[in-house]
Amino acid sequence: MDLEIHGDFTKVNLDEMKDIYVSVGWTKHSNEIIKKVFEASNVLAFVTVNGRVVGFGRAMSDGVFNAAIYDVLVHPEFQKQGIAKKIMEYLLAKLSNISCVHLISTTGNTTGNEGFYKKLGLKKTKTGMARYLNPNLASEYLE
Repeated sequence: MDLEIHGDFTKVNLDEMKDIYVSVGWTKHSNEIIKKVFEASNVLAFVTVNGRVVGFGRAMSDGVFNAAIYDVLVHPEFQKQGIAKKIMEYLLAKLSNISCVHLISTTGNTTGNEGFYKKLGLKKTKTGMARYLNPNLASEYLE
């Protein structure tokens, strides 16, 4: 298995990325939306196996104080192989000098990946707050 991790958005296939979103239940991500959110993110991680995108993650940061990690996803065929860990380690290494890194843990319509992120050094926040425009997401993620 020829596994590569990199941060070059120009080297990835949008259809393969969309397939990963769909495979985990995120069906509203068109190629245009994927392109828009990844081009707006300044820290990117892509894992390819034999040239095929099998996982990715992204972050947005001001480069000094704050960053937020989003969309850490791995195609189900490649889960439980350490790929998500590699993505997170890659992103966290790129953000190693950032004082505060936030992450909201969601997978499709389920929560429960908090333990995975805890093993990577992330902890629950005392003051985290959010607003969701989608009522279904609001009922799942907000207190």
